Amino acid sequence: MTIITLTTDLGMKDSYLASVKGSIYTQLPEVKIVDICNQISAFNIQEASFILRNCYKDFPIGTVHIISVDDELSIENEHLAVKQDGHYFIGPDNGLFSLLFNEMKPEKIIKLNITQTSNCQTFATKNIFVPAACHLARGGTMEIIGVEIKDFNIKKMELKSVFNNNILKGSVISIDSYGNVISNITKKEFLQYNKNDSFAIFFGREDEKINVICNKYKDVPIAEKLAIFGENNLLQIAINQGRANKLLGLKIHEIIRIEFK
Repeated sequence: MTIITLTTDLGMKDSYLASVKGSIYTQLPEVKIVDICNQISAFNIQEASFILRNCYKDFPIGTVHIISVDDELSIENEHLAVKQDGHYFIGPDNGLFSLLFNEMKPEKIIKLNITQTSNCQTFATKNIFVPAACHLARGGTMEIIGVEIKDFNIKKMELKSVFNNNILKGSVISIDSYGNVISNITKKEFLQYNKNDSFAIFFGREDEKINVICNKYKDVPIAEKLAIFGENNLLQIAINQGRANKLLGLKIHEIIRIEFK
């Protein structure tokens, strides 16, 4: 059974999401629709790319991923179908794909030229992305729905952590539904610079620090703060059964630094 996933900022409150799903089922009654996340913050391509990048490889080869964030068609914001790792991705050329693939070169990029059956120019998800996704889910070729291009028109760079004078400095890039604060500091970077297994992680107020990396959240008592590398190998600041973002006052773009001794 073919799978079509949805990563959008359409929300759960209005009729938009239901219209998208209804349109997919009308064209492909047997398809399986998986909601990755439909509550992306409005126009936040960084959040959408982060969430999708962390899970798309868990889906079967041939899965089609619709990404609908800031997708209104314009000269600067065209629509693409992209093939990478045996998966298909459909969305706007607004910098999202360069963030999603993080400097990897996709196998193929197609600029969509699907003719809309609706006069509505503001609902690309339903009127352009859905027909393209259903075509690919049926086994259709990418060339039928567009023209191949060499690269994305708009590229955006992901913020990287910086190491200087035995200090690894990063920032908060995401907060999950549990309130865990996720940074852009990778486990690989931490192991590279942690020569003596002696360090301190500082964040928020200067009196907030952690000196150990946990293997699981329950390594500390309930309501105690901890640092842990999640499944995506990014450093998290968390609280066992608590919301670290609220209790520690951490927000997106807050600085997190590790001082090595």
